[in-house]
Amino acid sequence: MAFHLDDFLPYRLAVAAQQVSRRFARLYAAEAGLTIPEWRVLAHLNHSGSVSVRDIHTRVSLDKSVVSRAATRLEQAGLVAKSDHAGDRRLIALELTPQGRDLMDRLGQVAQAFQDRLLQELGPDAAALSAALDRLAQDPDAS
Repeated sequence: MAFHLDDFLPYRLAVAAQQVSRRFARLYAAEAGLTIPEWRVLAHLNHSGSVSVRDIHTRVSLDKSVVSRAATRLEQAGLVAKSDHAGDRRLIALELTPQGRDLMDRLGQVAQAFQDRLLQELGPDAAALSAALDRLAQDPDAS
């Protein structure tokens, strides 16, 4: 039996995720000039409040250096503020500025509209796909 990459589920999932991510990236890049790492940092801060670069790196699946560079660009743009981390003086805490919160309010609407379109594209398969992704995202070794 020959191995075909196009039939390999992990590859197909990665390609689909990358395609969807690129489609959405075009929207927030057009709206706010953001890169994928910048979007992920802002979105995580919008959800979590003040957190460290290490926390963001763990949550958004990006290298710490990528998160740090994105945070620096966002700080220079006035969207993120850096401060000393309350629990660990070796860490820097990041949080959205009022300007960053305003941007995330706008981008949240863009994200919701994008998700609504994706769900419409998937039609009745959307719920099954969501459940399957939840199962795949679980770590089988973390029991």
